[in-house]
Amino acid sequence: MPELPDITVYLEALEPRVVQQPLQAVTVRSPFLVRSYDPPLDSFVDGVVLGVSRMGKRIVFEFDGDRFLIFHLMIAGRFRWRDLGATLPGGKNRLATFQFPTGVLIMTEAGTKKRASLYAVVGSAAVDEHNPGGLEVSGASLDQFRERLTSANHTLKRSLTSPKLFSGIGNAYSDELLHRAKISPIKLTQKLSDEEIRRLYDATRTTMAEWTQRLRDDVGDRFPEKVTAFRPEMAVHGKFKEPCPVCGSPVQRIVYSSNETNYCATCQTNGVVLKDRAMSRLLKDDWPRSIEDWEGHR
Repeated sequence: MPELPDITVYLEALEPRVVQQPLQAVTVRSPFLVRSYDPPLDSFVDGVVLGVSRMGKRIVFEFDGDRFLIFHLMIAGRFRWRDLGATLPGGKNRLATFQFPTGVLIMTEAGTKKRASLYAVVGSAAVDEHNPGGLEVSGASLDQFRERLTSANHTLKRSLTSPKLFSGIGNAYSDELLHRAKISPIKLTQKLSDEEIRRLYDATRTTMAEWTQRLRDDVGDRFPEKVTAFRPEMAVHGKFKEPCPVCGSPVQRIVYSSNETNYCATCQTNGVVLKDRAMSRLLKDDWPRSIEDWEGHR
């Protein structure tokens, strides 16, 4: 799932391509994509994009006339860009195309779940209704971070990936920042010491900033084509059984429903390997049962 670093790089690539450009045509191929009916999507044709922004893991296009398109890529949704006249990618995975004078923006989604969504709304108040309200950690103080983190007594993994608590953090980068902070993903938020909260705060800000810059450097002036939650440079996410880059111990995992958490037992859990079956009993209602639960999906 595209998270804060990926979404930021998407926005930086979209801005010079679509901002101050008119939407010339839109074609929707999937009946599951558009989740609103008023205003109709066709009414955005000939409208000019005034800006693009991030709202949690959502991407917002602002048009003239106080109109907005809100994209949520969810797990398998992606953006592609092609110059006019070029062959469009996606095939059966193509959800929609948006034609501008500068090129074509293509929205795709792999698989059959059809979780990606698009809402067309009028007015900033309507946009705010889609905002889950997560804290932007990059601009938050330690006290603000502590207050949000300890507002409920959940596992760290649950709290960090809750869009209602924190903005833009998902399954992949929560694994990475927890590994950097050297804290167990199942530790309860209200059991953290002040030192652990500070460590987690610093790790969150550093991890997200470093990965944003790394992806930015990789893409350069191109449009990002390889947006993935699994990258070779990651420390633990997607690295089950591979050596931890810090201590060399094999990376472990917790599998619950359709979700997976990776961690280093030596660095994060004092050498204790967390068993999946035991975790399922322990976590129960604290661990989301579906992707929609993770995302607070409308």
